[in-house]
Amino acid sequence: MLSLTVHLKTVAHLRGRGDRIAKVTFRGLPFYSRVVENCEEVAQFNEMFRWPIASQLDGNEMLEIQIYNYSKVFSNRLVGTFCMVLQNVAEEGHLELTDTLIDENNTSIKTSVTLEIKYQPMNGSMGSWSEGQFLDIPDDQDGVFTFETDSLLSGQSRGSGTSPGRSLHGSIPTFRKAGKGVFLAMKLGKIRSSKEDHRKEDEPAILDMEDLDRKAIRLAGTLDPDTVSLASVTAVTTNVSNKRSKPDIKMEPSSGRPVDYQISITVIEARQLIGLNMDPVVCVEIGDDKKYTSMKESTNCPYYNEYFVFDFHVPPDVMFDKIIKLSVIHSKNLLRSGTLVGNFKMDVGTVYSQPEHQFYHKWAILSDPDDITASCKGYIKCDIAVVSKGDNIKTPHKANETDEDDIEGNLLLPEGIPAERQWARFYVKIYRAEGLPKMNTSIMANVKKAFIGENRDLVDPYVQVQFAGQKGKTSVQKSSYEPIWNEQVIFTELFPPLCKRLKVQIRDSDKVNDVAIGSYFIDLRKISNDGDKGFLPTMGPAWVNMYGSTRQYSLIDEHQDLNDGLGEGVSFRARLLLSVAVEILDTTSPEIIGSTEIQVEGVSNISESATGKMEEFFLFGSFLEATMIDRKIGDKPITFEITIGNYGNQIDGVSKPSAGKKKKKDGENEEEESELIQNSSEDEADEDAELVSVSSTPLMKPVITDRNYFHLPYFEKKPCVYIKSWWQDQRRRLYNSNMMDKIADKLEEGLNDVQEIIKTEKAFPERRLRGVVEELSIGCSRFVTLANKDLNQPGRTKLDRERLKSCMREMDNMGQQSRLIRTQVKKNTVRDKLKLVQNFLQRLRFLADEPQHSIPDVFVWMMSNNKRIAYARIPSKDILYSTVDEETGKDCGKVKAVFLKLPGKKGFGPAGWTVQAKLELYLWLGLNKQRKEFLSGLPNGFEEIKAAKSGSGPHFAPPVSLVYNMKQVFQLRAHMYQARSLFAADSSGLSDPFARVFFSTHSQVTEILSETLCPTWDQLLVFDDVELFGEASELRDDPPIIVVEIYDQDTVGKAEFIGRTFAKPTIKMCDEHYGPPRFPPQLEYYQIYRGNSTAGELLAAFELLQIGQGGRADLPPLEQPTDSERGPILPVPLGIRPVLSRYRIEVLFWGLRDLKRINLAQVDRPRVDIECAGRGVQSVLIQNYKKNPNFSTLVKWFEVDLPENELLHPPLNIRVVDCRAFGRYTLVGSHAVSSLRRFIYSAPDKTSNNWATAAKLMNGYLVLTNGGSQHRSSPSLSSRTFSRPAGDISISMDSEPSVRKMDTVVKLDAMSDAVVKVDMTEEEDDKERKKKKKKKKGGVEEEEETDGSVLDWWSKYFASIETMKETLRAQEAAQAEAEEREDLEIAAEAADIKLDDLILKGSKLKEKSKDKKSSKDRKKGQAANSLEKQPVKAKVDELVVFNKELETEFGMFEDWLHTFNLYRGKAGDDDEHAFDDDRIVGRFKGSLCMYKVPLSEEITKEAGFDPNMGMFQSIPHNDPIHVLVRVYVVRATELHPADINGKADPYVVIKLGKSEVKDKENYISKQLNPVFGKSFDIEATFPMESMLTVSVYDWDLVGTDDLIGETKIDLENRFYSKFRATCGISSQYSVHGYNIWRDPLKPSQILAKLCKESKIDAPQYGPGGKVKVANRIFTAPTEMEDENGLKKQTEEHLALAVLNHWEEIPRVGCKLVPEHVETRPLLNPDKPGIEQGRIEMWVDMFPMDMPAPGPALDISPRKPKRYELRVVIWNTDEVILEDDDYFTGEKSSDIFVRGWLKGHQEDKQDTDVHYHSLTGEGNFNWRFVFPFDYLMAEEKIVISKKESMFSWDETEYKIPPRLTLQVWDADHFSADDFLGAIELDLNRFPRGAKTAKQCTLAMIQNEHELPTISIFKQKRVKGWWPFAARDENDEMELTGKVEAELHLVTAEEAEKSPVGLGRNEPDPLEKPNRPDTTFLWFLSPLKAIRYLVCNRYKWLIIKIVLALLLLIMVGLFLYSMPGYLVKKLLGA
Repeated sequence: MLSLTVHLKTVAHLRGRGDRIAKVTFRGLPFYSRVVENCEEVAQFNEMFRWPIASQLDGNEMLEIQIYNYSKVFSNRLVGTFCMVLQNVAEEGHLELTDTLIDENNTSIKTSVTLEIKYQPMNGSMGSWSEGQFLDIPDDQDGVFTFETDSLLSGQSRGSGTSPGRSLHGSIPTFRKAGKGVFLAMKLGKIRSSKEDHRKEDEPAILDMEDLDRKAIRLAGTLDPDTVSLASVTAVTTNVSNKRSKPDIKMEPSSGRPVDYQISITVIEARQLIGLNMDPVVCVEIGDDKKYTSMKESTNCPYYNEYFVFDFHVPPDVMFDKIIKLSVIHSKNLLRSGTLVGNFKMDVGTVYSQPEHQFYHKWAILSDPDDITASCKGYIKCDIAVVSKGDNIKTPHKANETDEDDIEGNLLLPEGIPAERQWARFYVKIYRAEGLPKMNTSIMANVKKAFIGENRDLVDPYVQVQFAGQKGKTSVQKSSYEPIWNEQVIFTELFPPLCKRLKVQIRDSDKVNDVAIGSYFIDLRKISNDGDKGFLPTMGPAWVNMYGSTRQYSLIDEHQDLNDGLGEGVSFRARLLLSVAVEILDTTSPEIIGSTEIQVEGVSNISESATGKMEEFFLFGSFLEATMIDRKIGDKPITFEITIGNYGNQIDGVSKPSAGKKKKKDGENEEEESELIQNSSEDEADEDAELVSVSSTPLMKPVITDRNYFHLPYFEKKPCVYIKSWWQDQRRRLYNSNMMDKIADKLEEGLNDVQEIIKTEKAFPERRLRGVVEELSIGCSRFVTLANKDLNQPGRTKLDRERLKSCMREMDNMGQQSRLIRTQVKKNTVRDKLKLVQNFLQRLRFLADEPQHSIPDVFVWMMSNNKRIAYARIPSKDILYSTVDEETGKDCGKVKAVFLKLPGKKGFGPAGWTVQAKLELYLWLGLNKQRKEFLSGLPNGFEEIKAAKSGSGPHFAPPVSLVYNMKQVFQLRAHMYQARSLFAADSSGLSDPFARVFFSTHSQVTEILSETLCPTWDQLLVFDDVELFGEASELRDDPPIIVVEIYDQDTVGKAEFIGRTFAKPTIKMCDEHYGPPRFPPQLEYYQIYRGNSTAGELLAAFELLQIGQGGRADLPPLEQPTDSERGPILPVPLGIRPVLSRYRIEVLFWGLRDLKRINLAQVDRPRVDIECAGRGVQSVLIQNYKKNPNFSTLVKWFEVDLPENELLHPPLNIRVVDCRAFGRYTLVGSHAVSSLRRFIYSAPDKTSNNWATAAKLMNGYLVLTNGGSQHRSSPSLSSRTFSRPAGDISISMDSEPSVRKMDTVVKLDAMSDAVVKVDMTEEEDDKERKKKKKKKKGGVEEEEETDGSVLDWWSKYFASIETMKETLRAQEAAQAEAEEREDLEIAAEAADIKLDDLILKGSKLKEKSKDKKSSKDRKKGQAANSLEKQPVKAKVDELVVFNKELETEFGMFEDWLHTFNLYRGKAGDDDEHAFDDDRIVGRFKGSLCMYKVPLSEEITKEAGFDPNMGMFQSIPHNDPIHVLVRVYVVRATELHPADINGKADPYVVIKLGKSEVKDKENYISKQLNPVFGKSFDIEATFPMESMLTVSVYDWDLVGTDDLIGETKIDLENRFYSKFRATCGISSQYSVHGYNIWRDPLKPSQILAKLCKESKIDAPQYGPGGKVKVANRIFTAPTEMEDENGLKKQTEEHLALAVLNHWEEIPRVGCKLVPEHVETRPLLNPDKPGIEQGRIEMWVDMFPMDMPAPGPALDISPRKPKRYELRVVIWNTDEVILEDDDYFTGEKSSDIFVRGWLKGHQEDKQDTDVHYHSLTGEGNFNWRFVFPFDYLMAEEKIVISKKESMFSWDETEYKIPPRLTLQVWDADHFSADDFLGAIELDLNRFPRGAKTAKQCTLAMIQNEHELPTISIFKQKRVKGWWPFAARDENDEMELTGKVEAELHLVTAEEAEKSPVGLGRNEPDPLEKPNRPDTTFLWFLSPLKAIRYLVCNRYKWLIIKIVLALLLLIMVGLFLYSMPGYLVKKLLGA
């Protein structure tokens, strides 16, 4: 009986104490051992496991042993896995061994296992190993197949010792069939540990349907000898073992490079501005740029609709920190700056992080910075968009205008920020700084010292804090390297702020100008958390480190930018102790300071220990290798210096003796204490304290490696450095970050794998993804257990505590979600889940970034001649040691390849890509007391050499150098096969590439291949006698990396760098066998990088073979050079180079277009050469390019041997040469088709029952057998995709044209007559329902007249735009619903519903679909409700409005004719590769088709097969053809302003070939959204004139006109396309009216032509409105009306129905281009990649040999209609009383009413004054008459007027129709007083109240709830409306009521019945009946006396008069008495 027995003896070197359990698996059948309880180091299992087996043991089978820590409660945790291949066992039958386990990361751990294996074969024979054979799958139907995806990274997960394979178990759902054999098909070298199966054993394996598909399993299992994995970046960067860490492949710092940005802001309107009768202006400010809108007079809700554009060219960080500030200023003019009403601030980064990088139609809340107690000051509605290069802004649709009036719902705030933001104080406390560099020259200081004798520090620092556009400064501390400020800077800002970063900068105060010493940015998102358990921003007190330029002082610092925070700092500058806190203000409290001015005040000092306990840290580094030293510095001796902070910096670190000593002492005491505690001897501590740091290596002269690089001869002797430094012990922070970083790294690596699997179309990406997600969840739970400890150490800040809490919550949450996702990863959901997991990755990276620093970063500098040359910066957390493995930095105690780069701006561009030096560097940083571990990670086999030092026992001192006495000799074989898509480095647009391979101190070069971007070197480079130091076994796991650099050889000068990549070799030790599975190695793709951008891929393989005792003879033999002509070049050997088969490539040569001049000469006789893998074909010569640029012979072919594996196909090169006289050739341009996959022809699948899968190319383009071509257009077009069995489908169309209702009848097959009714598709159903709903509602509304005479093309256009918005809305709803559904599924799965029962699954799905329907209905219901609010829509025939170019919708119209751009010239070196538009020198049109030879006969035998045309049957001829091109330009939107006033005067220019149409005289003045409404006819001849350019220019009075933007359309591709893009097919056929048929061919003619071309039978029209095409029946109405309204019979509707559903015709059908308007972006060559506006247009083309088309459609813009609004002001009531009477002190008002309609007050009209109203009542009977022009469709009034007196012409404005009525109090001598106002939007305003009593403020406050009316429907309205104004507290108050009547008449009606203004003729109003008090006193003083005096004071006056009379009488009496007396006395 066959059996395998395993005796598991012991497991040793376990960590910790606990219960252990082992799981032993063979052939998918696991056994568990007993639990060994409470064991420490060694677990004694001593158990036997036996498997009876049914088939021979195969040498490739695996045994897997997993050791777990056992737990009763939780799931067991894996300690490690041991895997072995049973090859030896199969041969010998018995084996005993001890070997180490590997952990989850495939790194081997100390734990080892001892076991014995016996194999008992039946006949005692041993299986023998068959050399080089791949396994075939036996036909074993019941066995279990397990197989593993090929690891993408072959050559990276090679195990150690005897186990080349890795754990495999469980990555595949296995079928359990007891007793049967289990078979493993796999490639051992490429196995990935999938830790999938740590699920608890009792969980049944869930079988996915896809796994049941045997065929798939069979396919995936058969191994293709030449499967290649794309070892992209990851190949090298994945950790194999524990001694080396990943190198970083991207070299160039990306942050500091400037980029183009364009910020466009549209200020639409403002509302609810606080203030009386103001004249508001909006100021838009970004950084220092300001722009203003125009001023609107006396209104609180101005409408601007002005567009501003700001252009910037700055680095991203600078851009995103700029503040956008919108302010409203009241009454600004030339003389006065105006008063600020309120402003709104937000940084650019916030906008950029929005979806689409924009806010659209949102309301910004204004607040007053000088008075924070006040509430909102108003709202501005605006659009803000930030575009950088390559972003395209999508203009969002908005449902309807009314939604936007809901201000609260559309605030300008990012998601998740509350609408009511509160004021808060931001306290930034600045305590002190240390380690500042010197900032002045020392000359003056020395002079001073000589005179006064004082020694001063040469720096005068202060701190500047910048936040939300404000700057605060601390005081200046004169001359101090360790300044102490203890001050706080307080900002008052709304919280949460819309500015992300605080910038803290230490500056040096100077008399001339202050310079930055260092900068630090605090990201508020990282120091706060906005969740429900979140916390306000808080930080510190903590030290932050600042980095910048090097420390030596120079007058002009070339790296000054670095100190300002741009780019990566190259040196430590200083560290600053600060803290941040935020306090939310209660603005109601009385003692609050109202303004937001910055305050600076002192704070108390904080204790030393507040930031943590000072500890002594020890940093050790060893330089194992220094190679690739740039030749410029190779001639002088070189030393390397390592610094941490200022420690170790010998040239320019500032050392302060006093402080230094003090610190040292503290350090010592502490050190002693800790040593005592650890009961170690005192003297050891002492001696240790004397240790002097050695921070730089000895000087050494480099040795030459090759022409470009030198290396330092560090052979067996490796120099070391060590530094002691003192820092606060804040390691916990770094540990937590390290744990998260490690989880993130692993996740990223896994995701890269999954993407590669998907990209290379390998089997089962979902399994790898499940594994990745599983790893993530394990990592998260591990984090939660580890992070939660030593919480009370000194120096923990609030942020530490809160951050830990939130990180733990997040990680826990992430772990749970990932466990859930793992259960949902199915074959079809891989991509969606991948996206979700990528979000986790971003989240992890965000969390891992620790805002509070502790230990500064480590810098490695290469110094030559005492100058700093190049550096590398290593984050201290990466090399920090911890006793817990997960917390250790990823490079701690590992050898890392470090590339040194030039500092600062020198590192940009080409200088930054060349490596200055490559170091193999070992670093270790930890507490001095943990120092004993510091050498543990070094490669073994060295002796330490200590510094010669007096004193006893130097045993504890670190070594100064290491000497390796073990060395191994290797031979490296680099198989350089080919590279592709390289960077073009020469002006010809090609390169002359060669590759240089570096390994250790050796380098070799491949040959140079000239003029190609896809070199196939096919060369083996052999490096002999490569010496590597260290133990053999370690080197096997950890080979050094290979660097491959690719250069372009130039005839003169040195070779130019193209790019670089890294690789790890596959290693064979001398005792290993050279054979499968690891050898020969496979070719893999390596991504080549140039700076940060990719520059191609290299296909190569590397093997490192150890040379043993026998010398080279033992190595596998090398083939001798076979090619005599290639000289001594070795080719890549056979086992490695790919397997080839014969392909035929057919080329369709169509023509060449737009060839530019070459060396000033025009191209005249071009030819195209096609080359692939050394073979090729040439086109015929074009005799005269000018006359006819097409080729006369269309199809040619060539045969070539290509690899079987498609991924290895070499690129195909297309080159165009110009044949000049005397046999000279010039290269015009070239194009490399990097992937031929999309041109591979696959034969049609005859068995397929789905007629949609006809023969097709890989990417969905079809090869044209029978001229058939089907393109599945994108989903937005084909709302229904049919895939039903062939048979007849009939489509019936309802009589109402705009609703297509479909009853689909399917005959099941040709024989049976069963007819099945299929449901209408849901969407149709839906439309139906919507329509009905609309109708019902329509009963209430008055129907708009849909009389044909009113409708024009614009009605159709606007209706279509509405439809487009509706469909977009519906799509959004559907998307929301899909997400909702997914959530439900997730919930269901979380509730652990197992769907193993298929029946159950089926019924579930049904329920789900019901469910789905109902929720859909709900959504639709909502949609319908929103529709109900709108007036009923008239039935209008529609066209399709595409919100993008037509090409994107129809696959660039490359259904059979492809366009290849020809490039010439060097490629640009922009980060984003400015995609090479300027390098394009022309275009080649043609196509390719490749297939394996021979082709099956079926194809060639088909009727009408023309062998000359090969696969390109029935292609039209390419002779010149005359075409009439008709271009319709509808309108342009959002143009970039071209004039100073922020506007443009656009007009259209159309160019086609030589002809150019300029529409200059019809420019549109001062418009950024012009409506052109024009059509242009141009005659053209294809192919000479096929590129149509539509440009928009800006008209200028003087000077030349500027180009705003242009768009180019390739008409030829459209003309020949199968999608029939010549003239769009409308949805309805009519012969007159606005929807007239535009095509000269009628639908029936078009249909007949299509059928003929497609070789299908002509359409058969049957009775009853049916037509049959290709066995499909369509129905439609058969009568139509002519102009006179007569009905007549026609077949056109039927034909049109077929055309509109042409995509449903089997095999040949495709979507035909509908009648449409396309939206194309306008681009300007000066601003590449940034959209300058968009243009809406379409193009019709009519061949001249066909009947001529009718006249062009009239799409001229609608003329606005003239209206007259007559407003009668009858009365006012309850107007507030303003004036006090002179005589009586009574309150009264002199009321008049003012009104205007157009946005400005020029046309304001006033009533007469009702004087002296005592009750607020006024009687007017006064008529205002406002004539205006109105656009019904846009609901806007059109005004034309000159902007200013200097304007050349009138500008047209469109403004909403708003009638403003104001009530005023007239004053004679002073200005009139404003009392109140109301603004009525004539389209929707509240109905007036019947009486004055019912008229309240609610009518305007609750506008949204009340029913509104439109004057355009009602025509006449009368009622009472309230006047309102704001009181001191900004509350609205009622200030009066007005009774008015509005009457709207058209211009014609107005002419018929004219009326007078005021109370004038004609149709005069009667005089108001005013009380007698209403007069003007100084006109009729008598009346005034009568009324004012008489009434009140009548009696008083009478009394006074009587008294006066009396007085007079008495006076007279007294006066005359003496006379009389005299008379009497004298008796006269």
